[in-house]
Amino acid sequence: MTKTDRNAVRVVVAGDRGTGKSSLIAAIASESFPDTVLPVLPPTLLPADYFPDHVPITVIDTSSSLEKQNKRNEELKGADVVVLTYACNDSQSFSRLSSYWFRELQKLEVTVPIIVVGCKLDLRDESQQVSLERLMAQLLQEFKNVATCIECSAATLYQVPEVFYFAQKAVLHPVEPLFDHESQALTDKCVRALRRIFVLCDRDMDDALNDAELSDFQVRCFNAPLELPQIADVKTVVQQDVPEGINSHGLTFPGFLYIHNMFLRKGNPETFWAVLRYFGYDNDLKLKDNFLPVPSKTAPDQSVELTGEAVEFLNGIFRLLDTDKDRALKPSEVDKLFCTAPESPWNDAPYNNVTERTDMDYMSLNGFLSQWALMTLLDPPCTLANLIYIGYSGNPAAALRVTRRRSVDRKKQTTERNVFQCYVFGSKNAGKSALLDALLGRPFSNNYTPTTVEKFAANAIELIGVSIKGTRKTLVLREIPESEVSKFLSNQDYLAACDVAIFVYDSSDEYSWKKSRDLLEKVAGQGDLTGYRVPCLLIAAKDDLTPYPRAVQDSVKVTLELGIEAPIHVSMKLGDSNNVYNKIVSAAEHPHLSIPETEIGKKRKQYNRLVQNSLIFASVGTAMAVVGLAACRAYAVKKNSSA
Repeated sequence: MTKTDRNAVRVVVAGDRGTGKSSLIAAIASESFPDTVLPVLPPTLLPADYFPDHVPITVIDTSSSLEKQNKRNEELKGADVVVLTYACNDSQSFSRLSSYWFRELQKLEVTVPIIVVGCKLDLRDESQQVSLERLMAQLLQEFKNVATCIECSAATLYQVPEVFYFAQKAVLHPVEPLFDHESQALTDKCVRALRRIFVLCDRDMDDALNDAELSDFQVRCFNAPLELPQIADVKTVVQQDVPEGINSHGLTFPGFLYIHNMFLRKGNPETFWAVLRYFGYDNDLKLKDNFLPVPSKTAPDQSVELTGEAVEFLNGIFRLLDTDKDRALKPSEVDKLFCTAPESPWNDAPYNNVTERTDMDYMSLNGFLSQWALMTLLDPPCTLANLIYIGYSGNPAAALRVTRRRSVDRKKQTTERNVFQCYVFGSKNAGKSALLDALLGRPFSNNYTPTTVEKFAANAIELIGVSIKGTRKTLVLREIPESEVSKFLSNQDYLAACDVAIFVYDSSDEYSWKKSRDLLEKVAGQGDLTGYRVPCLLIAAKDDLTPYPRAVQDSVKVTLELGIEAPIHVSMKLGDSNNVYNKIVSAAEHPHLSIPETEIGKKRKQYNRLVQNSLIFASVGTAMAVVGLAACRAYAVKKNSSA
């Protein structure tokens, strides 16, 4: 029996009136042909032991009448698989499959497998016999979710159980994720999954499975070893059709693919899925959740980071991929990294083009590790899954760690984080994107493109003035578009994931300065209201331009009032960053400093001091009362003794 995560299968039977839907269901339920059948049967349960997979089936009958169309549509939307019937003695009912029923299913967005069933086979005129292979090819070409076609007869019970067996199998062991009928080849995701399995089984890493490795694979997936004569037979079959599938070391990857393709050609997808299930794959050919023990955060102001063990593994992977030892990965080498994953997670936003590259546009080691750090920060399950896809063989639970709460860091006035997330606020054309580009070592560009969606940049920062040489932290800059600030701040937990907030303004522009000041006040106020108070820094960008005079005076005044550092002046055009990235990391490392003191915060602090002082006075009063009472008792005892 192939293991599956499903504990039930819901089969909905639909088709034209008179095609034999209800008779088909009654026949499977009673294992006989009934004399009379209700127009629409109630739900019918086929018990778990009816078929080898030991999963119960609920069969739902539907009406073809217009009055019951809404009810039928609801049932179809909730189906795991649809059995679509036509009458073998009625060619018009077969034509209606394409002209009506498949169109209806598409309209309802029903994408589950479909089993096309010809009923009343015993009544068909043999001169009108239809080739099932031609029928299947025709339907598959037009409707991709047709799983199989079968003919049956409820009157003679011919192939009635097979209808529901194929229906159950289409759900538990679907062919669609594995095989592309259009190209007549295994899907890309399927090939990638099999490549990972092949690599895991190739213990001596010689790109071939020897006899012992093949037998071990058979034991792991099917609890039965392969004997030497069986292995020889497998190799003979493979070599006849795929000469490159066998070499002097054993079964190569093309041969491994051929064997699994053979399972499908012989109609045994359950054997294929037995292999995939053993190695942790779900129906989408991704690792199942129970294979991904992602540590959970208990508070929004925690984050997830790679452990030292995982970072060491990634360093080794980088060295392994860097075959020409130029300390950089070409695009082809990065593609090779994820050839055993369902897809490369770095091809699309927010991960594409967000880390350091060499002059040749290759990925440096810094960029490589920063990319993983960013993905872990934003999507820990994705990181853990991809670590496993690329060969991480350690305990998955030891690959990631949950950091301490940021609120605790502020109280303890220190942090243990290795990855700092910095939110970058500011008006349009203030210089935010230039700040992100400079972090990645990219040259300044005069071409301005407004940022409409949030952008990221991540890189390692060498700490200045620390006792341990070579200490680095990963800094993630997250640019927030001006138009999106209100939406982001409407989320009460949005600041929880922020280590430092910076406010960039064009030092030569009045509007830009006023906008940054306004954003600073909003963010500081939001921090006071939600409890997620974050260190804040002002960045005076474009320092090469003539400054707006009022901005110089106001910025000093604002920073003094809020109790934060004076603005950091930078000019990315002149290449003068003024150590801004180190200053951001320093603010993150000292999370109790650079937190703006708003009026709300000051009043709360005064109130807390008042309450604290009241408690102190109350404690002192209580202590004095106790001392006084003790003195009175001592005096009374002394007086009685004298008497």
